[in-house]
Amino acid sequence: MNNRKFADRLVVLDTETTGLNPQEGHRIIEIGCVELINRRLTGNRFHVYINPNRIIDAGAIEVHGITNEFLDDKPHFNDIAEDFIGFITGAELVIHNAPFDVGFINHEFSRLANVQEVSSYSKVFDTLTYARKKHPGQRNSLDALCKRYGIDNSHRDLHGALLDAEILAEVFLLMTGGQASLLEDSQQKPENTQMDVKKQQLIVSNRPTLKVIHCNEDERNAHQQRLEAIEKSSGGCIWSR
Repeated sequence: MNNRKFADRLVVLDTETTGLNPQEGHRIIEIGCVELINRRLTGNRFHVYINPNRIIDAGAIEVHGITNEFLDDKPHFNDIAEDFIGFITGAELVIHNAPFDVGFINHEFSRLANVQEVSSYSKVFDTLTYARKKHPGQRNSLDALCKRYGIDNSHRDLHGALLDAEILAEVFLLMTGGQASLLEDSQQKPENTQMDVKKQQLIVSNRPTLKVIHCNEDERNAHQQRLEAIEKSSGGCIWSR
């Protein structure tokens, strides 16, 4: 399951909409994307609110909290389409329940001249389909996966495209590769690994004893929860052996 080969550049994507079905005239009102290169977050994002030129369903507002009044002065989809296509082109899109978001994006694209479907610009990886195969018979909503992998989403009172994309990026990395995928760029080895002999210094024998700071009970529990999440996600955790 974890041997799946992904593109070097991934874009984790989520949308918010005016309702559930684009065939009924519903539109995208928010797009949130975060970029991963070689399975590391780059800090590069695409985030925009969009004026849909239609009323948002009351049920949708209860989910994401975005109102028509808030969107009155926001750009229309055709205003942001070129930048959005540029951001996703050549990447593999990581989306939870991809048919929903891709269906809406393709509907928006169909309203524009000289624009193709998403598949012409990007591959798509559906984390919901993957999660159902990896965890059959279990709940695999984004909230359920956060709980399973020990990801804190307590700040997620309402859905939001950028916030959900950021959370999904964490879920994706743990679900498809384990702890090795979470290393930051700053932890990579420097290009020049040769030691400068002139900078070597001997440690004096009468140096002060190093102070040992022990972790408390809460820190030990948090550490254990993280190890258990890594064990579930990657099929093995070297720190538990």
